[in-house]
Amino acid sequence: MPRFSVIIPCFKVQGFLRECLDSVLEQSYRDIEVIAVDDRSPDGCGAILDEYADRDPRVTVLHLPENVGLGRARNAGMPLATGDFLFFLDSDDTLTPGALRAMADRLDETDDPDVLVFDYARTYWWGGTRRNVLAQVLSEAGEGTFTVAEHPEILDLLMVVWNKVYRREFVAKNGFEFPPGYYEDTPWTFPVLLSAGRIATLDRICLNYRQRRQGNILSTTSRKHFDIHDQYERVFSFVDSRPGLAVWRPYLHRKMGEHCLDILAKPDRLPAADKAEFFRRTAELFRRHRPAGAPVDGELRLLTGGYPAYLLTQQAGRLRRELGRRALPARKAAAGRVKQGWSALHARRPLDPGLAVYSAFSHRGVLGDPAAVYRKARELAPHIRGVWVVRGKEEAGDAALLPEDVEYVLLDSPRYHALTARATYFVNNVNWPGTLAKRPGSVHIHTHQGTPLKYMGVDLLDKPGARHGFDVPQMLRRADRWDHSLVANRHSELVWQRAYPCHFASARTGSPRNDVLVGAGPEAGAAARARLGLPPDHTVVLYAPTRRDYRRGGHVDRVDLARFAADLGTGHTLVVRLHPSLATGPARGLGLADLHRRGVLVDATDEPHVEDVMLASDVLVTDYSALMFDYANLDRPIVVHADDWAAYTASRGAYFDITAEAPGHVSRSYRELAWLLASGSWRDAESTRLRAGFRARFCAYDDGRAAERVVRTLMLGESMPPASAPARVPGPAAGHDLFASS
Repeated sequence: MPRFSVIIPCFKVQGFLRECLDSVLEQSYRDIEVIAVDDRSPDGCGAILDEYADRDPRVTVLHLPENVGLGRARNAGMPLATGDFLFFLDSDDTLTPGALRAMADRLDETDDPDVLVFDYARTYWWGGTRRNVLAQVLSEAGEGTFTVAEHPEILDLLMVVWNKVYRREFVAKNGFEFPPGYYEDTPWTFPVLLSAGRIATLDRICLNYRQRRQGNILSTTSRKHFDIHDQYERVFSFVDSRPGLAVWRPYLHRKMGEHCLDILAKPDRLPAADKAEFFRRTAELFRRHRPAGAPVDGELRLLTGGYPAYLLTQQAGRLRRELGRRALPARKAAAGRVKQGWSALHARRPLDPGLAVYSAFSHRGVLGDPAAVYRKARELAPHIRGVWVVRGKEEAGDAALLPEDVEYVLLDSPRYHALTARATYFVNNVNWPGTLAKRPGSVHIHTHQGTPLKYMGVDLLDKPGARHGFDVPQMLRRADRWDHSLVANRHSELVWQRAYPCHFASARTGSPRNDVLVGAGPEAGAAARARLGLPPDHTVVLYAPTRRDYRRGGHVDRVDLARFAADLGTGHTLVVRLHPSLATGPARGLGLADLHRRGVLVDATDEPHVEDVMLASDVLVTDYSALMFDYANLDRPIVVHADDWAAYTASRGAYFDITAEAPGHVSRSYRELAWLLASGSWRDAESTRLRAGFRARFCAYDDGRAAERVVRTLMLGESMPPASAPARVPGPAAGHDLFASS
């Protein structure tokens, strides 16, 4: 008996069907059966299904003699199912890699619940991807199982059939089946969830929900949308048949009204001539099923009046939105004039030589190079008041980003404009907003965010895909404010002068944030491990992939993280840190968050202080992340995983070939990467030789005194000896013997 029976109804999807089937059959989890139902499709779907059945015994094809519609096609497939769990997959959607394995593991963890709800992402025909906006509902449901009464928020999720798997015995016992017509998921999903005694969630994107430009039946203009009324009649009938569910009537009543009004408001759903009738039927259904004493508020009040009143309300809403849209530029211009006037007022006063303003990573908090300069300035120049610019109240309230003893100001506030108009020193690792005017005598120190491997600045002009969303001329106008550009090596100095042809002077200070790495001993690694909760006796492998410019959104899964963690074996901990630009997108939902929850690996993407993550690790595995240049200061092994180097350089561009001038061994496939780590070659004499050459070139000015050098030479006007990187003896993160057998 297979674990999953995947039921796939097919109708007019020949262009998407192979991708759907491949996404299922190529899963690493193999204990499945696929029941493909050809709903008398007039295109080539039937032949494609037969082709797959001929070459894979897990596929069974059912050819229906007539077209019966999506719901009843699913019903036709259910009697053929023998798996523990039913999974209804639409034939134009796809599973994400590793989805079935993650589902199976979660089902085992929760002892086979009645329903498992997982996450999905919308994938748009134009290339965009957007995760379910209510994904937090899945994580907040907890580790165990629950009922709808215990976590009613689960009903806020999209009421569809395909973001869940169902225990087959539970479905059979309750006699659940799909009705005919549009919106057939509604009278399935509500009864199933309300009846389930044990529900579990999986906070992982397991399915890509394709958003087609054309062909989606719910986006076609038709009277078939009137089916929604019959579907909710079925829901209310089910609730009426089970007295214990009567408490849910007010919720379902409200949900029905909101759902129908949403359909009515969509311009592409109902023929114009039928909208009045749809409204009247909805209003009648709403009145008939309204529970005694149930409140009617918000937009639902529209259903207590007539269709003309509804139209007037809609037209008034559109008019308000249009007036607001037209007034927005004027409001922005007025606000801008007020801010400029405020700044101009303060700009008449002399600069304050005892005021420095700091920012990092687009005003996130006390981080990176600016943070290192700030801390050193408090020590060496306490007479210089340091104020941080933060983006909003969320950042201001996060003690990890903004310690309590740090003075700060909110971006674009009156106080921000007052301080920036009089400050002498400006320290940032990204450009300041374009509205900030540089006054004569002010000192702008730009720290950058590391040594550049990929193209930056004007070099992006020849890479249209990589510069998408970047206004290079505006970037240069902002860079014209720089007085000093900090560099950690000669390579960076040459690149920044080429990429940003502006008026700054290069300051060979080293990278201030790397001071904590230079000369760090085992005690620093042990302390970092203790803070991050990493085992003191493990070999910690830090995997830090960068973003890709050849893929919209930037995320590409180059390594199967679950397999990577398993292949490392006992005595090892895999720590993953994604590129910051991927932290809030769908990347973590594609398995990383779930693997972290299960303890398979550690997701350190949100750790604000990357220096601690580096100190806690024994080896860095990266592709083309600039983190490698910082990590080299630790003189610990680095492995470059370059399985798509040609595509990366073609889309983004690189200043040198990292595969030819690597800081350690280079892998071109996952098999090579796994062998390097399993064999111990990652830390052999050749890796040491390669790293020494890399350090000599790229750590030349990192001597552990970079922040001091910035404060003394650029802020206090003192002199210091030129930077010179010290020699050091390689050491592990926590003092354990890396050269012991692994």
